[in-house]
Amino acid sequence: MNQPDPNPPSNVQEWTVSTLSGALRRTLEDAFGFVRLRAEVSGYRGPHSSGHCYFSLKDEGARIDAVIWKGVFSRLKVKPQEGLEVVVTGRITTFPGSSKYQIVVETIEPAGVGALMAILEERRRKLAAEGLFDERRKQVLPYLPEVVGVVTSPTGAVIRDILHRLADRFPRHVLVWPVRVQGETSAAEVAAAIRGFNTIGPGDVVPRPDVIIVARGGGSLEDLWSFNEEVVVRAAAESDIPLVSAVGHETDWTLIDLAADLRAPTPTGAAEKVVPVRSELIAQVDTLARRHLGAMHRLLERRRADVRALARALPRAEDLTASARQRLDLAAGRLRHGLNANARRHEVELNRLAQRLARLSPQARLAERSAVLQGLERRLVAGLAANTLRRRGAFERSASRLAFRPVKERWGNASERLALAGIRARRCYEASLVQRRERLQACWKLLESLSHKGVLARGYAVVLDNARRPVRSVADLSEGMAVSLQLADGERRATIADEEGAAPARTASRPRGKAREGAIPAARQASLFDP
Repeated sequence: MNQPDPNPPSNVQEWTVSTLSGALRRTLEDAFGFVRLRAEVSGYRGPHSSGHCYFSLKDEGARIDAVIWKGVFSRLKVKPQEGLEVVVTGRITTFPGSSKYQIVVETIEPAGVGALMAILEERRRKLAAEGLFDERRKQVLPYLPEVVGVVTSPTGAVIRDILHRLADRFPRHVLVWPVRVQGETSAAEVAAAIRGFNTIGPGDVVPRPDVIIVARGGGSLEDLWSFNEEVVVRAAAESDIPLVSAVGHETDWTLIDLAADLRAPTPTGAAEKVVPVRSELIAQVDTLARRHLGAMHRLLERRRADVRALARALPRAEDLTASARQRLDLAAGRLRHGLNANARRHEVELNRLAQRLARLSPQARLAERSAVLQGLERRLVAGLAANTLRRRGAFERSASRLAFRPVKERWGNASERLALAGIRARRCYEASLVQRRERLQACWKLLESLSHKGVLARGYAVVLDNARRPVRSVADLSEGMAVSLQLADGERRATIADEEGAAPARTASRPRGKAREGAIPAARQASLFDP
């Protein structure tokens, strides 16, 4: 029997794995080039390090892998979240490396309002936990801003309503930062506008706004979604300029309303909140001015009446000073006699002291010493002359008795010695006279240096009591005591006043030691006034 061929010829095409994978991919992409799926996000962990996102879409009975490329993910308005029900559009393709098919997502949006509200509530809780909605960080709007910044679309009715309302209430300078209030780039533009207003400095060409209004007309939740984005909410919370949110109608609310310093129900309401009514301010100022004027008139009348009442209760000026004038006249009359008596008493005391001072003055004592010295000088001269004559007579008598020549020679020698002795005596007398004169001059200079007048000339003063006695101790002084201060060029009267907390008088003598050169001892100075 013929055995069958183990490898019979066949017309079936042979495929490689790569070729088959490519064919399957083209088939799927041609058949499902655009699909729209409603499913729940599963396994989402955020973008990969490459920037792409990988997750799954599932329903009750099946699961499909999904991928969002990096460029598409950055443009998505709604980002995928774990457990979020979404509607995605994209194309079906395969991944040959693992023989799987997947959907490449091009757009993603929440599946209905309920999903958007879930995203909104989750975002609200997250931002509230960060403190962006804390009431303590909200600022107070200025009462009358100079510049109002408006972030809105420049072509809509919102900006016209705001400008019209500001012109009716209180015209202000308005800066408009044009932005898109709907669409994919709307959130970024609104955040950039808020931050741009805050970067304007006080000295820039464009004035810095005092308040910012972020405004948009009403719409659905999807239309207002730009104002729920984190970038807008964070920009509003970081604004240093007070910010007013006026997005949508009164029933609409967005996350920027919670982060703003004030929420206005409508854009027109925002214009009413940022500026007061000018006519009402003028009327209020006029009312306050009239009330202030009336209050001032009433106050002046009341004060005038009080002054008149007080004036009637006050005595006359003549009555207040009459007794004082009378006492002054009596004191003036007694003062004249007292001054005369005091002057006479001091004159007598001064004359007595002058006589005593004249007796004890250095000039008188010097004249007395000079007279004594002159007398001694005359006696010395007369004694020397008499002694010389006596000695000469004795020598002559002795010479006459001598007859021999040697004796005469000795006499001649004696005469010469006597003459020389006379010359030496005269020189000794003159030297002694010069020495005594120098001692006398030294005594005179010492007397002048020790004199109280020299001390007074150097700025010191002598304190005399009523009896014209010098005061040597602080203990001899008492409060209210009248003393005389004798200076180099005159004398003045003074009264002793006791200072509070003054140190007690020291009566102890100064410690002994080497005296300062040129110092005058107190005892020697006081001796000038001793009787």
